[in-house]
Amino acid sequence: MRESEIISLFFRHLQKQGDLPLGDDAGAIRLDDEWLVATNDMLVRKTDVPDIMTPEQVGFKAVTMNVSDVAAMGARPVGFLFSLGIPDDLGAGYLEGVAKGIGKALDFYGVPVLSADTNEADDLIIDGIALGTTKKPLTRSGAKPGEIICATGDLGRALAGLLAWRKGLEISPSLRRALYEKFLEPKARVREGMALNGIASAAIDISDGLSKELHILSKMSNVGIEIYPNRLPIREEVFYVAKELGEDPVMLALASGEEFELVFTLPEGFSEIPDFNCTPIGRTLKGGGVYITTEEKREEMPLLGWEHLASHL
Repeated sequence: MRESEIISLFFRHLQKQGDLPLGDDAGAIRLDDEWLVATNDMLVRKTDVPDIMTPEQVGFKAVTMNVSDVAAMGARPVGFLFSLGIPDDLGAGYLEGVAKGIGKALDFYGVPVLSADTNEADDLIIDGIALGTTKKPLTRSGAKPGEIICATGDLGRALAGLLAWRKGLEISPSLRRALYEKFLEPKARVREGMALNGIASAAIDISDGLSKELHILSKMSNVGIEIYPNRLPIREEVFYVAKELGEDPVMLALASGEEFELVFTLPEGFSEIPDFNCTPIGRTLKGGGVYITTEEKREEMPLLGWEHLASHL
């Protein structure tokens, strides 16, 4: 079964949910005048860790991928919990590197660890939980027709770095550093997520690819979406890799997972873009569907990106 099918199966049986129904980057329950936001995300070495990723980068990423979901809800991270599944062949040195990485990430995001557990497993597994608080959660379902769609940071470097490594592309040290920064050491947009709360109408983080996240945003907000490819924030390093490998840089930006950037919508009439690195990339429409629009034509955006237990780019 595909990941989406498994999720649908469990949803049919998990009727008792929090004050915010499941389906967003994180769940939430109301506590007096605040909301407690909670999310969990699992890192598995086989599927989530390329061979060139150091143990410290593995530990850091395990925290980032959880904190990013809290950031997408517009919440302030307040705690991290995790469980370790450890195979017999994993040495003490590797484990210490993972521990250092988790510790560095906790310092970077200013989040305390609250609990942890260990057990035997067939592969290295880090199952993380992040907690956050907010006055009101920022969800995926608040977008309305006629709004501006923006994305933080830049898009495509994570996948471009993965492909350059996987294909053995010869690149300069400076180009490798730029690509691997996003490929191996992504950072969650915590400050941006908190700043968007009260400004944005909807948001989602890019963990499985911009294309997939836009399709989710469209479905949950019941709006159409059109993206202008010439406005996507794609750095020159992505264009270089795309040219060398015969790929379309726009498709790389749409399919690139684990970017941990935020995609969000600003209400109609909102003319002031938030004061951080973000780019208007499109708008919401009446109806449904997700489209790529140029001066020449509008066409349906293919569903690209990562899904566990399914074929992917």
